[in-house]
Amino acid sequence: MKYRDYLSDQFFCIVTHIISMVGCTFFLIAVNIDKGIICILMSVWILIVCLYLNIHYYFRNRHYREILTQLNNLDKKYLIAEVIDIPVRSDDKFYYDILRASNKSMIEQVSKSQRERKEYKEYIEQWIHDIKTPISAMRLMCENNKSGVTRKLMVELEKVIHLTEQTLYYARSENVEKDYFIKEVILSVVIHDAITENKLLLLQNHIAVEVSNCQYSVYTDEKWIGFILNQLIANAAKYCSKTPFLSFEARSDRSKIILSVSDNGTGISESDLPRIFDKGFTGENGRINKNSTGIGLYLCKRLCDRLSINISAHSKKGIGTTIELSFPKGDFVKVQE
Repeated sequence: MKYRDYLSDQFFCIVTHIISMVGCTFFLIAVNIDKGIICILMSVWILIVCLYLNIHYYFRNRHYREILTQLNNLDKKYLIAEVIDIPVRSDDKFYYDILRASNKSMIEQVSKSQRERKEYKEYIEQWIHDIKTPISAMRLMCENNKSGVTRKLMVELEKVIHLTEQTLYYARSENVEKDYFIKEVILSVVIHDAITENKLLLLQNHIAVEVSNCQYSVYTDEKWIGFILNQLIANAAKYCSKTPFLSFEARSDRSKIILSVSDNGTGISESDLPRIFDKGFTGENGRINKNSTGIGLYLCKRLCDRLSINISAHSKKGIGTTIELSFPKGDFVKVQE
């Protein structure tokens, strides 16, 4: 609280004292009280008022600062009424009661929203679990009845599987720390697994793939990094050129291992590049390709943040795009809360 604001709040109190002092002065003069005595009385009066205002300001300001400190230390600031002390002043108690009633309503709304989100998340996870059964059945039928049509169906099934996995990771992205397992992973192994998983998509788009110098080991979650690589491969296929090419290359750089995933596709415009990891952002390419959702790279960034992996993009329009994943070196990578 600023002292000037405090004095503004005490305006009527100060004016009342001034009027009282003026009236008292005229009365004392009227009854022939010595002017020296009147000056002493008024000086003492002014001193007492100034002393009171300053002492009152000190304690009120300290009280407000304590409340602000408690507020700043709270993660959930709407719980402030639960931690502050019950005030002594009656006017403060009035506002305290209003704040508690308001917070109670807020807590009820937050709890309701959390329950609804939890139920929706559980429904999505159950739906994904159930949908995998007919997908697996369709894949098995296509594999047992190979033809030109079933090969095309298999490609579309891979896309469906990729989208369901994306939905599952999106539903779990807020609580991924409950579903991770950090271990030593060889980059070449997870890369080849991702290529195998997307082989039909790569073959359909005639994408040549090269893996070089990826013998490094990193500490990460194999399933999560597999999802990230699947997303990068899907993007390379979605925005490929006439003679598409996709390369995976790793290098060691001081305290980190950097995996570069490069393609020679349509590339990303310079104005869109800073926002490609934003949720729902599709950019210029997304407006051309109506199937873009702006979720894939957002999920990649979110998972990388939880795994302490730095993800960055470099691109030139019409030349291609390179996504770099920087894995910290060490015996263990702690998942960020």
